[in-house]
Amino acid sequence: MKLDNIEWLFFDVGSTLVSEEKPFLHRLHEIADAVNEPFDAIQNKVTQLYKEKKKGEQVLIQEYGIERPRWRSEDEELFPESYECLERLSKKYKIGVIANQLPGTAARLEKHGVLKFIDIVIASAEEGLEKPDRRIFELALTRASCNPENAVMIGDRVDNDIIPAKKIGMKTVRVKQGMWKYWDALGEEEQADFEVDDLNAVIELFDENLRIIS
Repeated sequence: MKLDNIEWLFFDVGSTLVSEEKPFLHRLHEIADAVNEPFDAIQNKVTQLYKEKKKGEQVLIQEYGIERPRWRSEDEELFPESYECLERLSKKYKIGVIANQLPGTAARLEKHGVLKFIDIVIASAEEGLEKPDRRIFELALTRASCNPENAVMIGDRVDNDIIPAKKIGMKTVRVKQGMWKYWDALGEEEQADFEVDDLNAVIELFDENLRIIS
């Protein structure tokens, strides 16, 4: 498939542009402390649940009946490749964000130094819509004045990013980072148009397609 006639690239944030490893591990440590189990045991349980296409830490929180530990967004870090990816691609495409995030997404992207490359930020906390609700994708496209076939959704989650974006006619790129990399895509509905391991590969993907269509 060629990525021709593309005008907009929409990125997820968590585990796509931003590494959530530190706050995720912090949450697992708090769960382990709360239930008095070894951290390794909790981590193994969570990993297995993700392989079963379940949000592992949330399942354990519910099963143990404990209070949900606060998500420490201040510990999130930009992936090393994110800055270059957005900088380079923003020279050829309009860049947007469609993400399920706590309030203040634009401010955090500004703190990370990449908001200057982003034209539109559509975040669940501010919009009152959450992925995989198709309306949040439609809202982003409306604000961008972009047709679905002229847009690409780039994200780590099959359920929240790939499936709903494909349903409305967007092209899709799955970045296999974070815990959702364990999701084994089954069937056409779950299969992204392209799968890559990191944002360096996203740069290469679009550079290659630029060469094809130039």
